[in-house]
Order: sequence, then structure tokens, then C-alpha cells
Amino acid sequence: LTFPLLSVTLLVSFGSSMLYGYNLAVVNSPAEHIKAFYNATWSQRYGHGLAPGPLTLLYALTVSIFALGGLMGSLLVGVLVERYGRNGALSRSALLVLLAGGFMGFSRELGSPEMVIIGRSITGLHSGICLSVVPLYLGEIAPKNLRGFLGLMPTIFICLGVFSAQVLGLPELLGKDRFWPLFLSVVVVPASLQLLLLHCFPESPRYLLIERNDICGATKALHRFLGTPNVQDVIEEMKEEQRSLSSIEMVSVWQLLRDRAVRWQTLSVVVVNAGMQLSGIDAIWFYTNTIFENAGIPVSQIPYTTMGTGAIEIVAGLIGCFTIERVGRRPLIITGFCAMGVCSAGITISLLLQAALPWMRYVSIACVVGIIAGFCMGPAGVPFLMTAELFMQSHRPAAYIVGGSLNWLCNFTIGFIFPFLQMSAGAFCYLVFCGVCLLVALYVYLIIPETKNKTFMEISHIFA
Repeated sequence: LTFPLLSVTLLVSFGSSMLYGYNLAVVNSPAEHIKAFYNATWSQRYGHGLAPGPLTLLYALTVSIFALGGLMGSLLVGVLVERYGRNGALSRSALLVLLAGGFMGFSRELGSPEMVIIGRSITGLHSGICLSVVPLYLGEIAPKNLRGFLGLMPTIFICLGVFSAQVLGLPELLGKDRFWPLFLSVVVVPASLQLLLLHCFPESPRYLLIERNDICGATKALHRFLGTPNVQDVIEEMKEEQRSLSSIEMVSVWQLLRDRAVRWQTLSVVVVNAGMQLSGIDAIWFYTNTIFENAGIPVSQIPYTTMGTGAIEIVAGLIGCFTIERVGRRPLIITGFCAMGVCSAGITISLLLQAALPWMRYVSIACVVGIIAGFCMGPAGVPFLMTAELFMQSHRPAAYIVGGSLNWLCNFTIGFIFPFLQMSAGAFCYLVFCGVCLLVALYVYLIIPETKNKTFMEISHIFA
């Protein structure tokens, strides 16, 4: 593990991945303040305030448009990484955050709710791009024995982003009415740091050699990242992959879906990325406060309790990051999904018995913590890492488009249908998530091979 490898991993994780987690959680704390701003602005424009229904709809649009922006960003990944490279795509995407921060930061001064919504959509666009490009970049620059460790580093920073939003949203910090525009626009700080420093690091050697045929540039990049003059073995491995792809252009999404040679890899990406969101983790995040309130925790203490779950996320992410190269990808993701499935069933049981046994409320809290910990330990980051590992260079960008699009679509779907599912099925709705988690764990156990310490060519041969 060299200093340049660790530095660029920390930089892109801080400047890109952390913003995804931050933007997921940032709208929870200032919700009432933003609604009051919308209502006051509407009253100034039209002489009357908004009714509760339209106000709720406008705020729901503010929250959910982040996912729609993310979907658009994931669809742009293939074009951006092919034209600008991995490093170049990340550098340019940081400009989107500066633009979004300006919109959201000055929205109250200019009396424009539209600027908040536009800013949220642009932050979603940035997250959609970076959620795929960061693991793609790190997966290509890391040696095979460090690919898991570096590939899960962004997951820790996603958890740090959620935790940062929970801390800054406390009433003692930026959780006050006059500070919410600043709270939303803090994202410009990590993005500015990435924009200033990322050009100091080389482009992905695999991109330079295989796609640009720049052997000299790839050699220099490898010298810098690996810290050794002897990189000939790595160059030869990349040349072998280049020769195997010499008659193949970069494939489109449609070509990827039709290619029978990689159908199991494609299906695996679909299953683990869709399963990651359909596991119900977003529903748990959305309704954590309600579960804690039902458990009898005073309303004034719920923000601090929620902050405690954020700390648990970080610890679970660290455990996954430091154990993945020891235990492998499959055990982590199987264990994570099984833990989430069991805890989802536990929530159903505890809610059903809560009336007769009041102490079962605390079982609900323990199950929520178990779901979050299980998710952050494996399913939160391993699917993105596996997408890089399961495909050759020509198919990788298209695979990230498929995985990223499914991720955002399922994210939006769960956020939209969960309230209706909860109304119709009650406590049994969590059994749906239990079934999804256990089925994904079974699929990974039966189909996906262990990719630890293997080259991309070796992984391709295993599937073949």
C-alpha cells in the first residue's frame, strides 16, 4: 500500500462518495424549516400560503428528485469515462457540486424554492456519476491483493457522510432555521478539495494502455501508484487483456445485455445491485425516527440516538474494509444479506408482539441496528467492487451503467411504494425485505465465485 494509492483513495472517497451519504441524510433535519420557507415564499408571490397537501408534495419532490438525478448520472457514466477517463470524469463532476451548492446556498436570499429543487437534482446527478466512477477508478488502479480493501474505502466515507449530516443537523450546530441553506451547501468544501488536488494523480493505467494504447503513460502511472520500477508483469497482464479485446469495441448497454458470453456476470450485477436497494435499507433509514419514537425514546433525544446508528454504520464499514482481503467478497456479502434478512423478520415479530410485550420495542431497535450494520459490512460496497471485477475492460463501463441505473431505480421505487406497502401489509411488509435478502444471499452462494486475489483475466476464465 503506497502513499499515492492511499492518498487518491481517500481523496476521491472524501470528495465524491462522502457527498452521496451526506445528501441522503441532509434533508431530514431541516425539513420543517424548508417547508416554512416554501410556504412563506408562496405567500409572498400569490398572497396565500400552501395547503398541507401541495406543501408535502413540493417537499417530497425536493427529496426524491435526488434519486432521479442519480439515475440520469448513472446513464452518463459510459460516455464520460470513455471520453475523459476515470480521473477526468471525477474532476469534471466536482464542478456540478459547486453549481448545486450555489443554487441551494443562495435560494433563500433570492426567495426561490426552485433553486433548492434544482440544486438537489444536480447533487443527484453528481452522485449518480461518482457512485459508479469511484469504484471503477479504484478497482483499476489497485493491485489485485488490495482491490477489496481500497474498493470498500468509499463505503466508509458514505457512512461518514450520513454521520456528518446527522451531526451538523443537531440544533446546537446547523440545525437552526437561519442555517439550513448553509447546511445544504456545505458539500462544496469536499468537492473543491477534490477539484484542486485530483489532477496531481495519474489516470487509470488500464484505461491508458487498453483504451488509449498509451504504454508510456500507463507505465508512468504504474510507477507512481505502485512505487516500484518493476511493473513489467502488470504491463504484460494488461497487454494480454488488450490482445484478447483487440477485435472488440467498447460495448453498449444493449450489446452487454445481448452478449451470451457474459450473461452470468450481467445477471449477477443485476441481482446484487437490485437486491442492495430492495433489501429495505432505505425504508429503514426513512423510518428510523418513527421506530425510535414508538420505543419510547423522548423526541428531544431521537437526533442523538439516530447519530448513534450513524456511528455504528462507520464501525461496520471499517470491519468490512479491513476483513475483505482476509475472508473474501462472497462471505462478506452473504453474511450481510443473511443478517439483514433475519433482522427484517425480527422487526415483524417484535411489532406483532409489541402490544402484549412492551419490551419487544427494544428488540425492534436492535433489529434496526442489525440491518444497518449488516448492510454497511458488505452489501453497501461489495456490489460496486464486484462490478469492476466481473468484467473485462470493454464491458466494464456498460456494466456500471446497468448496475447504477438499477440501483437508483430501486432506490426510488422503495422510497415511493414503502408507505403504501406498510399501510396494506402492516408489520408483515418487512417479510418482503427478508425474502429478498435471503434469495440474494442464496444466489451469491450458488453462482458468484470468489474473486479475491485474482486478475480480471482469471475471473473471466472462471465464468467462461
